[in-house]
Amino acid sequence: MDLLAQVLINGVLLGGLYAVMALGLALVWGVLNIVNLAHGAFIMLGAYLAWHLYTYLGIDPFLGLPLTAIVMFCVGYALQRGLLNLIVRAPMFNTLLITFGLEVVLTYLAQLAFSADFRTINPPYAGNSIALGPLVVPLARLMAFGVAAALTVGMWLFLLRTTLGRAIRATAQNLVAARLYGVAPRHLYAVTFGIGIGLAGAAGSLYGTVSQINPYIGATLTAKCFAIAIIGGLDNPLGVLVGGLVLGIIESLTVLYIGATYDDVASFGVLVLVLIVRPTGLLGKTA
Repeated sequence: MDLLAQVLINGVLLGGLYAVMALGLALVWGVLNIVNLAHGAFIMLGAYLAWHLYTYLGIDPFLGLPLTAIVMFCVGYALQRGLLNLIVRAPMFNTLLITFGLEVVLTYLAQLAFSADFRTINPPYAGNSIALGPLVVPLARLMAFGVAAALTVGMWLFLLRTTLGRAIRATAQNLVAARLYGVAPRHLYAVTFGIGIGLAGAAGSLYGTVSQINPYIGATLTAKCFAIAIIGGLDNPLGVLVGGLVLGIIESLTVLYIGATYDDVASFGVLVLVLIVRPTGLLGKTA
């Protein structure tokens, strides 16, 4: 039972990190109808940015997270305004090709800039843990989970309570009506994409504190984010949090009872099951 409880704790902590990774992808997909296949590459870039801030400037990855998010927001805003807005109303296949091309280019550039070596962000507390009886909670993972939960709840409140958040939701629900109320779609799309990439950068900072990074992690992270967004639903950030927790717990239980090589099989098996039973996601709205 102690082993099972430890695995569940690890799964919850991992799931919180997964959730904040998927939050930006779900936002962009739900509002812009763009499945950003380069999302994982932006998480990778955020991780490298946090690594450089810590290695060369001594900025703690958690303290430097706002700076990483702001830099990545600017990158996302410029990218959407200058490139993706040109094809935002094109067939989804076109956007898939564009974002896949971005993923390939970003991965190649990251390899040239950083090499293929594995790197980690190791602040002084990286090896610390909290003992809860027979259970051990890694401090860095607990901090990452706390920040991930705060970002998810903050995004939910932002979309629900702020003027900009309401404009984003209105645009996602009915573009024509939003335009009649004075919403400028091109600017709003760029802001939305920028927020999504900013969240990816923040997730990269957290990911770098608990796992190794290299230029090739993007494709795997994109696949996990895609699964979480589908499981949780695109219209509710809290649903993404639930989807991340479900995925993290299932992966941890699979590693314990079946084997480490089957965690991805179990994750995407759950995705297929959710698509069959509840296509709108666990917390998504039904028609």
